[in-house]
Amino acid sequence: MTTHELSWPGLAAEFSHGVLQVSENGHFLQHADSTPFFWMGDTAWELFHRLNRGEAEYFLETRRRQGFNLIQAVALAEFEGLRAPNRYGALPFEDLNPAKPNELYWQHVDWVIDCAAKKGLYIGLLPTWGDKVVRETWGDGPIIFDEQNARHYGAWLGRRYGQRPNIVWILGGDRPSIWQGRDGKAAPVDYRPLWRAMSAGLDAGMGRHTLTSYHTSGHISNRTALTLHPEPWLDVNMMQSGHGSGHDTPLCEAVQADFALQPAKPTLDSEPNYEDHPVNPWPTWDPQYGYFRDHDVRKQLYRSVFAGGCGVTYGHHAMWQFYDPAQQPVVNFADRPWREAIVRPGAQQVIHLRRLMESLPYFTRVPDDSVIAQADLGQLGNRLCATRDSAGHYALVYVPNTQTVTVRMDVIASARVVVRWYDPRTGATTEIGTFANTGTRFFTPPDHGPDWVLLMRAGDAGG
Repeated sequence: MTTHELSWPGLAAEFSHGVLQVSENGHFLQHADSTPFFWMGDTAWELFHRLNRGEAEYFLETRRRQGFNLIQAVALAEFEGLRAPNRYGALPFEDLNPAKPNELYWQHVDWVIDCAAKKGLYIGLLPTWGDKVVRETWGDGPIIFDEQNARHYGAWLGRRYGQRPNIVWILGGDRPSIWQGRDGKAAPVDYRPLWRAMSAGLDAGMGRHTLTSYHTSGHISNRTALTLHPEPWLDVNMMQSGHGSGHDTPLCEAVQADFALQPAKPTLDSEPNYEDHPVNPWPTWDPQYGYFRDHDVRKQLYRSVFAGGCGVTYGHHAMWQFYDPAQQPVVNFADRPWREAIVRPGAQQVIHLRRLMESLPYFTRVPDDSVIAQADLGQLGNRLCATRDSAGHYALVYVPNTQTVTVRMDVIASARVVVRWYDPRTGATTEIGTFANTGTRFFTPPDHGPDWVLLMRAGDAGG
């Protein structure tokens, strides 16, 4: 067998291509010059709050080298983000009042955003975490926003950051837009008017609309497509498959359903299971039941993208909170310091997903499990998921464990089909062979898995 490397344009600086926007077909993201943007995000929620500038630059540079292109971070951090100062002793506001921003705090936020821009990184900027908006839930708040001051705060942010090319706005902050409490018995409270007001403020402050999404809470039943899809300010649907439902939260069907909605909007999983997060369900997070590791991470990343995602966000449990033994941990049994966690296997493997997707025809990709010519797609950890090019240039099947997969050859538009295995741990491809485009064929992954991508390409496609 022969090993190949995929052709890939590399980690060029993003901003020469312009700001981000939705693609013409509504399913993907692109730069202003129409070049593709594959959202390869990282959750760094406490970036502005818990790191000094030297640490922030080290984090951003490491993530750049690892292939990330967008960092999700929150301006007003969860729990004590309003009452505990940042590393320079500054709080976001005076007297917990959004109308009284503390310039010293926001100068540090400016610096980090500009540092990211110099490295070609976008910031998915959350104006606030949800515990400053939604009552009767986790987080220390306090509640400081209503519709009126949310609009004013949004306008202030828009004026301050409107000229920076590397900002994507993400409202929400780990909360559904319609809140019904943890037990589901309370009368629902609709927070959409508040988020509409904040988005309107952002647009007014910037003098234009900039790509905007919404980070919802940790179950796919709370995904934005179910409550926010018609909102004109929402450009990108998000879901959070999260950490609280055990291994292998069913994901493919949810992403596929979002992809099929009209009008079309891009969708992605903005918080799958974190690497090295306890598996046990919320709220105990008991480590005795084990931790999610890199294979768990890869399964959710690849399946969500193949199901129709415009990208995906990685996360690590020590990294989002920048756990340092010298500081008070934020929450939930982080099992190693962030400087060790930053080079965990899952973080170093995301580049192979990005390279794979950017090496193939981009805007013509569709989810299509009919590529798999077998009735049983598998359940949970064994769930197969497929995507293909609508023009017939390629098809991909994610095989989460070492299991035989049977595929239709006629999804490829050429007389001959080149078939290879793609290793999501290393990015290497191993040739299986070139076959006549007839009927179905079955393929069994190498036994040194556990997971693989079956890559089928037109025989005249090269590479």
